[in-house]
Amino acid sequence: MIQRVGQIHISVTDIDRAVAFYRDVLELPLLFEVPGQDMAFFDCGGVRLYLGRAESPEFESRALLYYAVEGIEDAHATLAGRGVEFVSEPHVVHSAGGTELVLAFFRDSEGNLVALMEERPAADGG
Repeated sequence: MIQRVGQIHISVTDIDRAVAFYRDVLELPLLFEVPGQDMAFFDCGGVRLYLGRAESPEFESRALLYYAVEGIEDAHATLAGRGVEFVSEPHVVHSAGGTELVLAFFRDSEGNLVALMEERPAADGG
């Protein structure tokens, strides 16, 4: 039976640009690239991210990934300082049971919408 997510595919159009973004801007560890093919693999907390050009339209991915961080405001400032253009600033989207969920959305080098997320104690204790 299914135990965990092992790999997520992210469609890209320019593998070199995407590798530079995920390696240098997001600072995800590059595991390997496949010579002669538009494929690169990164580690994201034990889940492998596969960046690649889809062989045909049915293999194009449209997943919306939420990258967990601690200190979303600092992560937002760091990435903005590296030229990442955010679609939204960090903002609380849900608060219950003394915990709040904070999100900030941005686009990667290929135009894919992604987000930073932090679950933390609610500022109002709520």
